[in-house]
Amino acid sequence: MGKTIITVDDASTMRKMISFTLKAAGHEILEAGDGVEALTTLKDRSVDLVITDVNMPNMDGITLTRNLRASQLHQKTPIILLTTESSPEKKAEGKAAGATGWVVKPFQQEQLLAVVAKVLGI
Repeated sequence: MGKTIITVDDASTMRKMISFTLKAAGHEILEAGDGVEALTTLKDRSVDLVITDVNMPNMDGITLTRNLRASQLHQKTPIILLTTESSPEKKAEGKAAGATGWVVKPFQQEQLLAVVAKVLGI
């Protein structure tokens, strides 16, 4: 059974690639261009997983993660940070904010599917 996943990235090509990959695996995909748009979309809606870029205008992925963790609705929602950032400091900041996992771009479709399956327990 497919899960509902939101992908948050300021690059529409990245959102489309993630959406294509996950839709092919049977998931329902929501999209947002930045953290502010994602918070608006998720205000009254739960999802099974959040996949977010770290570096975005308006609200970055780490700030989005903190905001979601502060929300009763999304306290336990898995959050994967998908980014070009790979420094231990950024990873530690993401983990401290409440991120579940970290995937470095560029990534292989199989890698993304494997991480999603592991995080969602499917």
